[in-house]
Amino acid sequence: MNITQIDASMVRRAFLAAANELEAQKEWINELNVFPVPDGDTGTNMTLTIMTAAREVADLEDPDMHGLCKAISSGSLRGARGNSGVILSQLLRGLTKELDTTGDIGVKRLAAAMERATETAYKAVMKPKEGTILTVARAMSEKASELAETETDILAFMETVISAGDEMLQKTPELLPVLKQAGVVDSGGQGLMVVIKGALKGITGESGEVTLKESSPSAQGGARVTVDTSSLDTSDIKFGYCTEFIVLLESPLPEEEEAKFKAFLESIGDSIVCVSSDEFVKVHVHTNDPGLAIQKGLTYGQLSRMKIDNMREEHNERLIKDASRIAAEEKKKKEAEASAAAERKEYGFISVSAGSGLSHIFSEIGVDMVIEGGQTMNPSTEDILNAIGKVNADTVYVLPNNSNIILAATQAAELTEGKKVVVVPTKNIPQGITAMVSFMPESSPEENLEAMTDACHALKTAEITYAVRDTHIDGFEIHEGDIMAIGDYGMLTIGKTVGQTVLDAVGEISSDDTELITLYYGENVSTEEAEEVQEAVRERFPDAEVELNYGGQPVYYYFISAE
Repeated sequence: MNITQIDASMVRRAFLAAANELEAQKEWINELNVFPVPDGDTGTNMTLTIMTAAREVADLEDPDMHGLCKAISSGSLRGARGNSGVILSQLLRGLTKELDTTGDIGVKRLAAAMERATETAYKAVMKPKEGTILTVARAMSEKASELAETETDILAFMETVISAGDEMLQKTPELLPVLKQAGVVDSGGQGLMVVIKGALKGITGESGEVTLKESSPSAQGGARVTVDTSSLDTSDIKFGYCTEFIVLLESPLPEEEEAKFKAFLESIGDSIVCVSSDEFVKVHVHTNDPGLAIQKGLTYGQLSRMKIDNMREEHNERLIKDASRIAAEEKKKKEAEASAAAERKEYGFISVSAGSGLSHIFSEIGVDMVIEGGQTMNPSTEDILNAIGKVNADTVYVLPNNSNIILAATQAAELTEGKKVVVVPTKNIPQGITAMVSFMPESSPEENLEAMTDACHALKTAEITYAVRDTHIDGFEIHEGDIMAIGDYGMLTIGKTVGQTVLDAVGEISSDDTELITLYYGENVSTEEAEEVQEAVRERFPDAEVELNYGGQPVYYYFISAE
């Protein structure tokens, strides 16, 4: 097969094939995370980024090149999540800018497009690091430029470019020592190679008829909240089966039909949650006959993520989504949105949060809008952009509270019109709280940015979680299941118990001058356990005040700060 020109239909097929390939391999890419923490999300972020654009592309039945390029560029920009997702969106943005011109698309145009893609992505990152997705992209664009003068066959061109990318990917551990320590290649670079190889499969037809493989609705947003049922007496359980599922709607559910569905669920059980959108309905019910709920759900569409638990047998486990808290959070969110939009003010605040307790803390200290994101589900550029639009203020401060969200926040700020957006580069939750406390109403946005950033730099922090694989990093030999303390600049310490690791971590980030140590405990830590840890920290560090707050964050047992 020899292909010298491609048209819009072939580009469409290549892009959808690339998106599907990334979706299929996202978990493998997630596992390449440098730190062996349970929130590796590079593959997920890149997939959600490209899938936002892919859905727009899939809706174009017979697109011209302009419409196709617009869908790819705008969709990926709005859907960008995490650093890897933002960089992927910038690569696609640069690529489509070059392709969205008149004339045939042959090897020379493709080479120019790859070169422009790399330039655009490098410009989007303030301090580009070599040994990352950027390095892999540059290696491919340089090889493409070299081939453009002699090669005319697009397939041969892409195969050679891919070989150059694979070769550079294997060199990333030599360019970025932290990768070599962890024994992995760069996850973002690996994700990019998956995308390019998927595109080639689309062009050759190897992927067959290309249709979009949708990620499940639950994977595209929404915080999972659990409730501790350990205090339940099984004799008081009237309905024994906790039943959950998602209905993938064939068409939007009218309000009256949703009301009928809820009434049916109430007739067969209690603890009802029935939350509807245009695309799906989330259902939760306690019942003695799960089959009735499932049969009723099937009348509205296909079912996904079905889960049935016998509460009488497993009531000590965290099995169910907390229906009342979901309702309360939804109500609180609507109230916050109404308040934020009520009256134009001089400044407003948006914060990304990782748990109900932390969200409450941010609201208490003056944040107008809280975006549920955090460690396992990074908000997209569009999520942040929408939040900015809902805060009716001349200047809006955005606190990403995660180094993996800063680029998406910056991209949202650049896309905002009609108000000034200041992204404070907070890298974790304690920094976000400190930045808010450091805000001075009488200062200018520039002065506040400097003061808030300085306050973050003065704070020392640690995050306590567990290892999901064996590795060696920062001089530590880590085994799966070890408890790890990760600091501002790398691994602090490892241990076998959470409590001891907290004590050791506080010792690493504290000094004789430390006045305040703050502990934020997560959803997998009981209040009693947290209070015992607080007391142990007080005994070890008697000269410092030790505060304890419920954070409710997933994945991380504790967030800790010392100041």
